[in-house]
Amino acid sequence: MTTEPMNPLAGPPGPGMYSTRTDKLELGSTAYGEGKDTQSILSGAPLGKTGDVNPARAGDVREAAAKTQVTGLYAPSDEVRPISSGLDTGPGPGSNALMMNKSEVKTSDTLAKMLPYDTDGSIAILYQQAIARGD
Repeated sequence: MTTEPMNPLAGPPGPGMYSTRTDKLELGSTAYGEGKDTQSILSGAPLGKTGDVNPARAGDVREAAAKTQVTGLYAPSDEVRPISSGLDTGPGPGSNALMMNKSEVKTSDTLAKMLPYDTDGSIAILYQQAIARGD
């Protein structure tokens, strides 16, 4: 890349239509080796191939949308699971259906490891509350 400084007389960029551009740096001539770094970067990995980029016709899009079944905003739900699914109360499967493993480490044990770094006593308060809850 070129190492020439930008024109210092151009001034700082500003908002609006009279702003000056500062991003006009150009890649130097590759004949003299100035583009060697760029070419080595480009040859490092294969560039992606662009697939079919032909746009869909508006008529095709309208036809596809007309065939699609859209559920209205206030339509009744098609869901057959109870709303309490995943909770340990009410109908439906409990929290064991979520297959989330409960932590084996108690919160109080984790807080106890943090106590030596407690500078304002907030960890000690949380530790005491966790002990009181049996957590």
